[in-house]
Amino acid sequence: PCWRVEQFVVAQECTRCSGFQLKTIPACGPTGFIEKINCASSHRDEYKSCRSAALEAQRFWHFVGSALGVAAAAAALVVLRQRVLDRRALEKVRKQIESI
Repeated sequence: PCWRVEQFVVAQECTRCSGFQLKTIPACGPTGFIEKINCASSHRDEYKSCRSAALEAQRFWHFVGSALGVAAAAAALVVLRQRVLDRRALEKVRKQIESI
């Protein structure tokens, strides 16, 4: 690709590939987004795979939400387990006091 060896200008910003483009343009494969570029020396129009900032932000917030959900579930399990252990300890102490 010319954009690897020479200067280029972005002719069309990063956009999501259509179904037809996914099948016909190999650059759509890795990310599902492409940008059209003009190579300066060879004057060729080519497509380059790119990452969408909006999609990256959405994925980040999904990850953060998932991490918070897992953390909340783990905290709830810790609290429940601690209650069970406290109950067992109190029962053991009660039995020891009764046996005296």
